[in-house]
This record gives sequence, C-alpha cells and structure tokens, in this order.
Amino acid sequence: MNLVRRLPELFVPALLVLGTALVGLEVSSYLQSYFLDTLVQVAIVVALYVFIGNSGVLSFGHISFVALGAWTAGVLTVPAGQKTAIMPGLSHFLLHANVGNVTSLALAAGVGGAGALVVGLPLMRLSGLAAGIATFAVLEITNNLLTYDQSIGPGENAFSSVPQTTGIWQAAIGAFICVVVAFAYRTSRFGRMLGATREDPAAAAAAGISIYRQRLLAFVISGGLAGLAGGIYVHLLPLQAAGLSLNLTFITLAMLVVGGSGTLLGAVVGALAVNGIYSFFSAATNGVDVFGWHLTVPQGTAEIVLGVMMALVLILRPSGLTGGRELTLPQRSARAKA
Repeated sequence: MNLVRRLPELFVPALLVLGTALVGLEVSSYLQSYFLDTLVQVAIVVALYVFIGNSGVLSFGHISFVALGAWTAGVLTVPAGQKTAIMPGLSHFLLHANVGNVTSLALAAGVGGAGALVVGLPLMRLSGLAAGIATFAVLEITNNLLTYDQSIGPGENAFSSVPQTTGIWQAAIGAFICVVVAFAYRTSRFGRMLGATREDPAAAAAAGISIYRQRLLAFVISGGLAGLAGGIYVHLLPLQAAGLSLNLTFITLAMLVVGGSGTLLGAVVGALAVNGIYSFFSAATNGVDVFGWHLTVPQGTAEIVLGVMMALVLILRPSGLTGGRELTLPQRSARAKA
C-alpha cells in the first residue's frame, strides 16, 4: 500500500519528461535542439540525484562517468573505415570494433557503472569536504586522460562521424529510464537504508547498516545512469573532453540544487527550469524575439542569471523549488482504514 501511495513520485516526473518530448516535436528544428539538450540534462541530473540526493554527500566527479559513457559510445560507433583517418592513434582493439546504437548505449552505461565502482571502492569511505575534493580530483584526472590519451579517443579534437541517432524519442526514453531506475532504487530497501545514513549516520550504523556499502551501491548505480546519459549525449553532439568537465559539473549541480536535491521531482523540475532559462539567455546573445520585442543580451548573461537564480533559491527556499517534497497520494486515516 505504501508503494501505491508513492507512485506519483514516478508518474509526475515521467509525465514531465513526456510533456517535454511532445512539445519538442511541435517546435521548429532549430528550437528542437534545446528540447533535446534539456532531456539529456534531465538524465544527467537524475543520475546525480541517485547518489547525492539519497546519500547527502556532494560529488563533483559524476560528469567523469558521463564522459566515460560518451567516449565508449562514440569510439565504438564511429565507422571502422573512418577511424584510421579520424583517430589514428587509437588502440588496435578499438580501431576495428564497431557496434550499433542500442549496444553502444548499454556499453556506455556499463562502463560508467564500472568506472564508478573502481573510483568508489576507495572514496566511499570519505564524507563531507574530503569526499567532494576527492571526487573533484577524479573529474580532473578523467578529463586529462581523455584529452591527452589518443589511444582511447580523439584527444583534444571533437568526436566526428558518430551517428547522430539521438532524436526526441531516444532522448526521452533515456531520461525515462533514468527516472524509473532512480524511483526503483529510492523505494527499495537499499534506498531507504541509504536515506537513513543521510539523516542520522550514527543511528544507522548502530542499526547495522553499512554506510560504506550503501554509498558504494548508490554511487555505482548513479555512475551507470550517468554513462547512459553520456552515450545519448555523444549521439546528439560532437563532444569534446573539455565540454564534459567543470562547466557541465556546475550547471548540473545548480539544476539539482535549484529543483531540490532530496527529491526525484526536484531533479527533473530543476533540470527543466534551469536549462530552459540558461538556453533562453544563451540564445539571446544572438538576439531573440519575445512578444514582439527583439532582445539581445551580452555574452555571459546566461551564467550570471544562473548564478543569481541559484543564490536566490538557496536564500529564499533552501530546499529547492519543490520544497524538498515528493508528490504522493494522501494517506488514509486510521478511522477510514477501520
């Protein structure tokens, strides 16, 4: 019965994803790119929520797993005949390997999860500032590795010749998968145990809950979802390693904080709201028409607006736009049950 009450936690975010996809189908091809990017951002932010929202531990390293997923899907789907010209330094196995779209996304999720497992084994014993700094170091190591090691990718160059298979529905399905997995994990006994460690670590440990194991499990699931999002992303845009580092880290964390880091609904609402505002002001640097008025803003306005918005939310509504609450069915009173 408790699970039935909590079904709106899944349905409302899923409907927001579906609504975004349907609106994206009705706009021009130019505007559709913003909706595609927003759906990918939803997938990334939900992946962040699975670990950060449930554990309460801040991670700056999750974009590393997005990058690993993007590199996996990108390298494995570039046609074998073009790899020699595009990525001449690629290792022998990768040079001749080629898979389809769906397989590349599954492998991207697997590599993202595996990377999170390797990183998480030593790091999940840390908490607070130490954990944040350690995950930031992981981000920098991954970024430098992907940038300068040409045996595993294009190096400093952007991916090219990757099949651009990410349309509205592939992006929406990817975001939907992330939402479903996040809901399933949060409502499982493992998600409840991790939530207990967030609320009162000492009491959770006294009750026999292994904080290390629960954080590691969430970290791996979150890394797998981030890898899937990276695979979808590289099938949308010709990515560079530099584009999957600090900027994307701070923007996606801002989305999670603005929406409400402790809820799945907050992750989806934050991604939709912040990316919508950020995309609007980014487009306005080249001029946009708003209700008959032509608006042009200076370069950097999008970042300034995002920073002001994040500061206002933290001051006026610290729990985020959703108030730190999920939508659930009302609970029946004891008299009604009788």
